[in-house]
Amino acid sequence: MAPRILLARHGQTEWSLSGKHTGRSDVPLLEEGRRGAKLLGERLHRAPLEGLPGAEVRTSPLARARETCELAGFGERAAVWDTLMEWDYGAYEGMTPEEIQDVRPGWLIWRDGVPEGESLAEVTARADEVVTWARSADRDVLVFAHGHILRSIGARWLGLPIDFAARIKLLPTSLSVLGWAYGDPAIESWNDLGHLGG
Repeated sequence: MAPRILLARHGQTEWSLSGKHTGRSDVPLLEEGRRGAKLLGERLHRAPLEGLPGAEVRTSPLARARETCELAGFGERAAVWDTLMEWDYGAYEGMTPEEIQDVRPGWLIWRDGVPEGESLAEVTARADEVVTWARSADRDVLVFAHGHILRSIGARWLGLPIDFAARIKLLPTSLSVLGWAYGDPAIESWNDLGHLGG
């Protein structure tokens, strides 16, 4: 079996709702985020996934990802992994894209990075570590993490530079699956919110 990686973004927080860059700040889930995490868990535990028996599960140590993992019913199976932490946004932590544009017109994180935080190369290295781990054995993996690191993993799974991640939007409580097509890495599904209904 060719291994797949299932990517679960954490549920909605006050900062994700307002568009603030939430890197290492430990912002809790909103009630909407907790509800979405439970619905995601219900989806992962019914056909065709059936709770992903045999899959290895890891989560970011940040509370919003860990709580999403727990509410989805995978807390006891999950290993906490610092590599899944969100991008360290440095001086831009807690700022919205509009606020950053006011001080740095034309800024794009995937091209320009952030001052006093993680470099593009450092984020790429972390994403590559996740991809290498995911492909290391004949089993699926499930990770609970954050928007920018998961988008970076998506780009690197495909063998592309992480600036490709600018083109693959990822919303809170979404489920994405990275797998294979004709022997090459492929996106099976992306930013799937079907479990939320409506």
